[in-house]
Amino acid sequence: MTHPYDGLTPDCVISCVEAIGLRCDLRLLALNSYENRVYQVGIEDAEPVIVKFYRPGRWTREQIQEEHTFAQELVEQGLSVVAPMEIGGHTLNEAEGFLIAAFPRRGGHAPELDNFDHLLGLGRTLGRLHGAGQAATFQTRIDYSLERWLIEPLDYLGRHWVPSDLHTAWDSLGRDLIDRATRLMADYSPDEGIRLHGDCHVGNILWRDDTPHFVDLDDCVTGPAIQDLWMFLSGDRSQRELQLAELVAGYEEFNDFDTREIKWIEALRTARMVYYSAWLARRWDDPAFPAAFPWFGQDRYWADQILALREQLALLEEEPLRLL
Repeated sequence: MTHPYDGLTPDCVISCVEAIGLRCDLRLLALNSYENRVYQVGIEDAEPVIVKFYRPGRWTREQIQEEHTFAQELVEQGLSVVAPMEIGGHTLNEAEGFLIAAFPRRGGHAPELDNFDHLLGLGRTLGRLHGAGQAATFQTRIDYSLERWLIEPLDYLGRHWVPSDLHTAWDSLGRDLIDRATRLMADYSPDEGIRLHGDCHVGNILWRDDTPHFVDLDDCVTGPAIQDLWMFLSGDRSQRELQLAELVAGYEEFNDFDTREIKWIEALRTARMVYYSAWLARRWDDPAFPAAFPWFGQDRYWADQILALREQLALLEEEPLRLL
């Protein structure tokens, strides 16, 4: 079975880059990306650029264009977001059957989550980002829901991937996770969702000059504000409460924070854990995935996942974090 990326050889990448209007100097570096294919490309008499080849069939042209429009809006609001470049009047181009975007290269390092100044800065930036996100709505991008991120993936994995001797444990645990997560988020309505970054973790933030620079809005969705905040929380309960306090303090300098969203954090974390396994499973026909994640799908993996999700169920039963 062939995969759409099988034909994306170095020669093809260079040909596509030149087809969309950039003059490549033949320097090419594949970057660490699995969902899409991303390259640093040398450009004649100019700085290198980052070129993204969107995974065929994942997003429609209209959905990608909404991502680009959102990124450009954020830049116009003075936020440091790495937005796609316009080439020939377009941010999204096509060559060899691939939808392609180019981005300026930016440097930096991951924010330090044990540094309260960094957390405060992240909170401030997200407060501003969400303020812009509230100013309009997505028309074609998807909405966040437990059905999409938790319930359907649990069912899919149970039917197609979990070993038969673990089916009973997986199904029983899944029902408990769905019940508790659904109860925790019972007061969330998609109607109140806002435009979000959607995949807001340290790997998508470059810290430079005391400022967080946000990259990769590929997963931008409509959803609850806390989705862009909770992934910065780690450590024991007291550490997470201190981190949350700094994030919210920065956030509230620019935007209101709805404290009821705190109780949704562990439901969102649970969904991300399950969705990640389903993402690996659904991408297994891409040769890059078995090579990069050889441990996935083994019996030991599923036994470990059940243990991890049982621990997560215990967290779902705990009292929500306090806002200090």
